[in-house]
Amino acid sequence: MDASTTTETAAPLVELLDATISQEARPVLEHVSFRLAKSEFAYLVGRTGAGKSSLLKTLYADLPLLMGTGAVAGFDLPRLAAGRVPYLRRRLGIVFQDFQLLGDRTVTENLLFVLNATGWKGKARRQQRVQDVLTQVGLSGIGGRMPHRLSGGEQQRVVIARALLNEPALLLADEPTGNLDPEVADGIMDLFTEINHAGTAIIMATHNLALLQRYPHRVLTCKDGQLLDTGSVG
Repeated sequence: MDASTTTETAAPLVELLDATISQEARPVLEHVSFRLAKSEFAYLVGRTGAGKSSLLKTLYADLPLLMGTGAVAGFDLPRLAAGRVPYLRRRLGIVFQDFQLLGDRTVTENLLFVLNATGWKGKARRQQRVQDVLTQVGLSGIGGRMPHRLSGGEQQRVVIARALLNEPALLLADEPTGNLDPEVADGIMDLFTEINHAGTAIIMATHNLALLQRYPHRVLTCKDGQLLDTGSVG
């Protein structure tokens, strides 16, 4: 079965229809319509201020969807009550450019904090999950280190590990390689490729167009208040 058939027959993981993406009540993208299938990888590109981050924030319900329809991982965005937002986010992994790690806690403590907050029971089970995700991102031996003792690439891998804790259906990444050297960025992209091949869908906002050539995937472009589906680069 080819990808197009899968997209048509399976329920999409993300679907927006004639949606308006707004920041502080100001529309930044209008008439947005797109679908993302399970296990699909799509880049989100466009100039600074074009709406990339606002679109991602709408998908994880940090910004409300006030016009149009939309659903993410089975959650209806326009009708999503505030009390249901944490349940949506447990289906998602979110990777920020600026890491947002807790500087006064070790790597393991950073990850355990998330597991405790999302209701994981059992000390042994939580410890095992932390070890599993650190191994998955190639950092099995650094759980006892403080974040400031890690390189930028290692910190970003910890952030990715944190995003994977709840086995998300969808990973949303906002400029995850923006602060990294090219060689380190390639390592992060190799990791994203492995995660995607294991079944997690990814939407990644980026300014680094060279990555699109080396790691070609579907490209969604924010331009002139619209979202354009420009296919695959490379």
